[in-house]
Amino acid sequence: MKAALILENGDIFMGNSIGSTSQRVFEMVFNTSMVGYQEILTDPSYAGQGIVMSYPLIGNYGVNSEDNESSRPWAEALIVRHLSQRGSNFRCEDTLGNFMKQHDITGIEGVDTRALTKILRSQGSMNAMITCAEDFSVEKVLEEIRAYRVKGTVERVTRTEPEVFSPEGEPKCRVAMMDYGVKQNMVNCLLRRGCEVTVFPAATPAETVLSGGFDGVMLSNGPGDPADNPGLIAELKKIYDSDLPLFGVCLGHQLLALATGAKTGRLDYGHRGGNHPVRDLEKQKVFITSQNHGYMVLADSVDPAVAQISHINVNDGTVEGLKYARPNCFTTQFHPEANAGPKDTEYLFDRFVASMGGDR
Repeated sequence: MKAALILENGDIFMGNSIGSTSQRVFEMVFNTSMVGYQEILTDPSYAGQGIVMSYPLIGNYGVNSEDNESSRPWAEALIVRHLSQRGSNFRCEDTLGNFMKQHDITGIEGVDTRALTKILRSQGSMNAMITCAEDFSVEKVLEEIRAYRVKGTVERVTRTEPEVFSPEGEPKCRVAMMDYGVKQNMVNCLLRRGCEVTVFPAATPAETVLSGGFDGVMLSNGPGDPADNPGLIAELKKIYDSDLPLFGVCLGHQLLALATGAKTGRLDYGHRGGNHPVRDLEKQKVFITSQNHGYMVLADSVDPAVAQISHINVNDGTVEGLKYARPNCFTTQFHPEANAGPKDTEYLFDRFVASMGGDR
């Protein structure tokens, strides 16, 4: 079945429908990863977005039940050059095409994804629509596309009840995880280090966390504009004012920055992929990182009496990490827990566990 991808700027790309045939409007972003499409689709940070994969062959190793980062996919749409019709891998359980149909993910293949990526890089992320309608009014479609806004996403993706994950053996320490859209591998990284992890819904009052007897608090990744969450920011400030060790990633990094007086801003086209170089200013080393964000902490808004910039993006110089003057508190914009990789910065989990006394 033929399908059309209509961009907010009026450009139209024709291709073949894959996955669901439902008409969908979304914010379109691009990802430069060669692998990890299942983890990308199930990452809650993509809620409300459609993803253009810049690598041309997607789906060649299929999907399986182990690699999901959450209980369901959150991306609205997937745009690819070529969708493999079968998966060749010993862990393969089904095809990506069937996975998309099962979970009602709209998609299109056969379009020039390199051209799409260049448009987004030069003009910035923009809204788009995929439709299988044979006849549509471009004027009406563009009106609908331009009216779309990604809102209320943290409330949509977070848990409704706390959930406890226990490691093998006696826990070294107990961690409260604030679920702004947490990926499962973030929990797994703590479990492997002997931590018991209690994952709390995003709107959990600070008093509940502070009275829970936890050794530390982790702030997860998540979708949307961090400034759209004033209630979460106010509760997070109370946790920051305690003496509990804190480690924030992605949205958690941005929310804590806002809670301590810094400001955030929108990137033109975001950082999404598994090949972003980041310099650790303390180690004086560059690490390859996985990233997925459309917003950043503004460097000139960070009060040096509150926090120091600890990591910067090698490509554009944006803030990638903060080390706070308050003891045992640090955050990163990139994803040290990344699946399908890279794993270069998992040392930050060791640092967090050490700050809680878990290395004793």
